[in-house]
Amino acid sequence: MLRYRGKKKVIDRVKEFDAFPKVPEEYVDSTSVGGTFSVITFFIVMWLVYSEVTYYLDSNLVFKFMPDIDMDEKLRINIDMTVAMPCSNIGADILDSTSQSVFGFGELQEEDTWFELSQEQQDAFDAVKYLNSYLREEYHSIWQLLWKKGHGSVRATIPARKSKPNRRPDACRLHGVLTLNKVAGNFHITAGKSLHLPRGHIHLNILFDETPQNFSHRIHRLSFGSPANGIIYPLEGDLKITNEENMLFQYFIEVVPTDVDTTFETIKTFQYSVKELERPISHSKGSHGVPGVFFKYDMAALKVKVYQERENVLQFTLRLFSIIGGIYVVIGFVNTVVLVIKNLFRQSPSANVAQKPNYNAKIRPQTNPLLVTPDLSVPVDLVKP
Repeated sequence: MLRYRGKKKVIDRVKEFDAFPKVPEEYVDSTSVGGTFSVITFFIVMWLVYSEVTYYLDSNLVFKFMPDIDMDEKLRINIDMTVAMPCSNIGADILDSTSQSVFGFGELQEEDTWFELSQEQQDAFDAVKYLNSYLREEYHSIWQLLWKKGHGSVRATIPARKSKPNRRPDACRLHGVLTLNKVAGNFHITAGKSLHLPRGHIHLNILFDETPQNFSHRIHRLSFGSPANGIIYPLEGDLKITNEENMLFQYFIEVVPTDVDTTFETIKTFQYSVKELERPISHSKGSHGVPGVFFKYDMAALKVKVYQERENVLQFTLRLFSIIGGIYVVIGFVNTVVLVIKNLFRQSPSANVAQKPNYNAKIRPQTNPLLVTPDLSVPVDLVKP
């Protein structure tokens, strides 16, 4: 600990320890040009500091592919869709490569409803359909915004129907969450309830051969795993309407495991791509199969890891200080150039001519009112003491 017992103040002694020499104030010439550039420099430095800090906090997204070795992980599928047939005429099942049925994965809730939506429901579904379609088309230009800010409105649920039509329900809403094995499988909706057997199941669709079958459907939600900000689910907001009976709708889904590790969320989820195929079933015309809606999904061998990458704090600090120092040097150079030009303009010949005195001008004598010479021609009364 240092002790000082001199006559000067401690602050004055500390100032003398400054390693950088300072110019005395009496040798500093303050000008309006220098003050203007000082104000400009301050605002430029503040703007650049704000931009650099914002850029540092807004990190880059990195997508990395790696083999998927989490084979014991479960696959959760979220389903909410409406089929234009009564619930008593259709059945929904999942069968994967392990030959386990839907009873081993969970149970979907069946709800009798009407395929035609109310005006409020139609507006909500059209909004989801339009937004999801726009995101798929413009994904290449807004993908960073989606991953960092999210798009939760695309997962908005359809509001409940306020008024019910005066007719029997003509559609069935299937919704729920199923926990599947992380293997290839087939989720399907077809005519007739299913009968489960030790090695699979069968649908009693023979009982509905004479019943008109309309597999027009509307998909409100079809996703795998937990929702993430940047993932777009292609089938949400999809609507298929057909006027033909015995139509087969097939969706071939490729599920990709995705690990998300960002500032706001750290989850393990899934994203998927899909291909569609639809055709009428007519055995007489050689088009064989079972009418219904089939979702055939398969797991990808690679998974995607999404994480944020920021630069080193030391690099950020050095770049910030170099920017500030560079601004001061550039503004100081510009200030010097402006002052030199200003001085040259003052010393130019035109300026000297303007300031040259006129010797031919008449000089009017200045009089001091305190030293006025009296006029002797005027009589003056003397005052006697």
